[in-house]
Amino acid sequence: MKKLTIMLSKRFLLFLFLILCMFIVSTGNKKTTVLANNQNNVKSVQAVHIVNKYNSLLEQTKPVEVKSLAEVVKIAPKKSVAFTGSMTAYGPDCKGCSGRTSCPPRQNLSNGNVYFKDQDYGTVRILASDASIPCGTIVKISNISITNSYIYGVVLDRGSAIQETKMDIMYESEKQALSFGRQYNVRYEIVRWGW
Repeated sequence: MKKLTIMLSKRFLLFLFLILCMFIVSTGNKKTTVLANNQNNVKSVQAVHIVNKYNSLLEQTKPVEVKSLAEVVKIAPKKSVAFTGSMTAYGPDCKGCSGRTSCPPRQNLSNGNVYFKDQDYGTVRILASDASIPCGTIVKISNISITNSYIYGVVLDRGSAIQETKMDIMYESEKQALSFGRQYNVRYEIVRWGW
């Protein structure tokens, strides 16, 4: 009985010591802790500063929501921006089109190649935008009929009818472009400003 009492008192003291240590650690550095389950569904403690660091990185990558092209031009060179606009489509054989992009490398589009290989973003669609958005700008596009997710495009072309928050996406021919129509409430996120 005496051995049992000694063993229980040692465990109780160990338990109190652990509780006290956790209390000192949690209040001493003024940081809170989070309980998380690992793969075996066992609770473990993770430092919040890691979570806070991750959340602050996410916060830095969130685009600034803007409403006008003037705001895009002002903010996009420094930080990612997002805005809503409309989108139409065109082909290299459209009336007044030369079959080449107006921005370098002046890619030939007459062969049906509506994609561009970007060294950072891989294969992306070719876009025409307002002239105030520089050539080489990478745009993440969502809320369009050709995908349930998003696509990346690169600004390599201009057009007199492409102004403000409207963009044009390149199709293999003007006939195919007509099926795209005009789409509204398209979300544009500029992730790279120019080359």
